[in-house]
Amino acid sequence: MPFRVPRSAAFWSVALLLVLVLAASGVPSPLYRVYQERFGFSSGVLTTVFAVYALALLVALLVVGALSDHVGRRPVLAAALLVQAGAMLLFLTADGVGWLMVARVVQGLATGAMTGALGAALLDLQRTDKPLGPLVNSASPGLGLSLGAVGAGVLVEFVATPTDWVFGVLTAVFVLAAGGVLLLPETSPRTPGALASLRPDARVPRAQRPAFLVVLPCLAATWALGGLYASLGPSLVSGVFGVDDHLVGSLLILALNGTGLVGSLALRSAVPERAMVLGALVFSVGVGGTITGLLTGSLAVFFAAAVVSGFGFGAAFLGAMATVTRSVAPGERAGLLSSVFVVSYLMFSLPAVAAGLAVDGIGLERTAEIYGAAVVVLALTAAGSLVLRRRSEPLAA
Repeated sequence: MPFRVPRSAAFWSVALLLVLVLAASGVPSPLYRVYQERFGFSSGVLTTVFAVYALALLVALLVVGALSDHVGRRPVLAAALLVQAGAMLLFLTADGVGWLMVARVVQGLATGAMTGALGAALLDLQRTDKPLGPLVNSASPGLGLSLGAVGAGVLVEFVATPTDWVFGVLTAVFVLAAGGVLLLPETSPRTPGALASLRPDARVPRAQRPAFLVVLPCLAATWALGGLYASLGPSLVSGVFGVDDHLVGSLLILALNGTGLVGSLALRSAVPERAMVLGALVFSVGVGGTITGLLTGSLAVFFAAAVVSGFGFGAAFLGAMATVTRSVAPGERAGLLSSVFVVSYLMFSLPAVAAGLAVDGIGLERTAEIYGAAVVVLALTAAGSLVLRRRSEPLAA
């Protein structure tokens, strides 16, 4: 019998792999300005390069998001990790904006293929007496994006050829990870319907649909702000506050996403609905501070607001994730999580593209202010709708 990693170690191995994949997706954020200076393209093109990743990820989620429910988690993960290694090679050799977009598309396809499978594997492997799957699923984006952005930002400042180092190392790491995944225990038995599952579809099981509708505004608000920071955050630091330092731009992403991890951990024991409402309210206060920082020209207020927003992001997303995945059947986990991330990445990409296009017309600062106000409205809508839903339910519920 071939060697298999014990279930407890396999859970944390999958968690580490999820963080690694998300870190790789965060690596290009501080490098966008490097590529912009190297290849000479506008803010609109910059956000398009950013968004094609999320759109490709969405295609993969819709087509193969539920595939691991039918063929098993390991085959899907191993194949997607090899595709991810190919994307890193494309970044390594990109010599123009066209190849940069191709690299982001391939990376998006690989990440989308893995997102549902990794999230479902965490739910499969978690201990029944200590279910940490929702916590890890909600905390990993903040941790991974922060590590990727800050690591790349440090290399940009202190290494002569940062793109060679970043993407060369990641290529090797993903090839090794593809082999290592085969040592994990298979947690999803093969079931019929693999080919049918490839038909583009967002599957939300009937029992989870009411909760899914309630958490939609929360997913939209939190991920839309994440998209703004990931695409235009370093440009805001440079263009609005006059700080032309790549590391400072990446630290802004850390301020948002890193404290997202803190928010998830702080509310991990709270009732899911309470975590989501509290997180949405804190998030709204933080985004209000972001608008204040832009209006007053205070970089300190801007960074402090990002920290508060990030804490709310983590708490709200944890609450939303735990609310929507409660009691989901094992054979429907990957499909449900793929649907959650379809919404998340749509809001991560499309508003950011609209913002990038608006910059040329109304300016970077005004665009960010309007964007922030819209995000606050969504977050308050999420909190209010959940409170009203809880009040309308019988006390026995």
